[in-house]
Amino acid sequence: MALHELVLRIDLDRVEALSDALVDELDALSVSVEDADAGTEAEQPLFGEPGMPPPSPAWQRSTVRALFETEQAADQAAAVLLAQDWADAFALLALEPVADADWVRLTQSQFDPVPIAPGFWIVPSWHAPPEDATRVIRLDPGLAFGTGTHPTTRMCLQWIAANAHPWPRVLDYGCGSGILAIGAALHGANGIDAVDIDDAAVQATRDNAIANGVSLNAGRPEAATGIYPLVLANILATPLKLLAPLLSGHVAPGGHLVLAGILERQADELKAAYAPWIALEVSARDDGWILMTGTRHP
Repeated sequence: MALHELVLRIDLDRVEALSDALVDELDALSVSVEDADAGTEAEQPLFGEPGMPPPSPAWQRSTVRALFETEQAADQAAAVLLAQDWADAFALLALEPVADADWVRLTQSQFDPVPIAPGFWIVPSWHAPPEDATRVIRLDPGLAFGTGTHPTTRMCLQWIAANAHPWPRVLDYGCGSGILAIGAALHGANGIDAVDIDDAAVQATRDNAIANGVSLNAGRPEAATGIYPLVLANILATPLKLLAPLLSGHVAPGGHLVLAGILERQADELKAAYAPWIALEVSARDDGWILMTGTRHP
């Protein structure tokens, strides 16, 4: 049975109410909102600072697309909406069947291998590695906890590639998918501890390590013990500030601390938080995010 789509056009002040009604009261399977003027001179980009809400919640004129399981459900939703006393606030543009598709194949086609450094790639499981790939992390986009497409993850992996070393111990704090720990392993690291407060992240790290043929120890934060020549943490600025004494204490004399999940405007806050132990510097920037690194003096 084909899905059916209800397409409406509505002004800014009614977008949220319409979307809520479609999902909460009219049983839409999904609702998407697009700029009704996209591709024209009236197109209105909504850009905000990374990690912050956009300056406007929607466009002046929006196209709302609601997906329903049956034509009857879409018809009924349209009838209910047109009966509302605010029906003059929107226009019903279409009610039409949605063509059948191989959604898995369609989704996969949107994700290509991600280049990190010369010869170093993140490659989805359904792709063959590029010809020049000498190091490959197999990780599928869409999985939780980080897949290499975000600037913070890329910058951490690029630092690992540029500073490759047979580190005898590495700590990946807040490991998520385990991508940084796996990247370190592929660049010669040993004795890798990958820890996270989320049990699902710990399991994902274990699974991804097996899939990539690397050895590491994944567990809760208490599994991190002693000092490490390399400590990695890609979280967010607030928890990184709170963790400053803990993370700094895990860095061996002469060892490196690599922090990400930080916006450019937060650099001074992080420098101040870590100043008693390590002098942090901004070592990379990407799309509003920064990588901060430092060395613990002997």
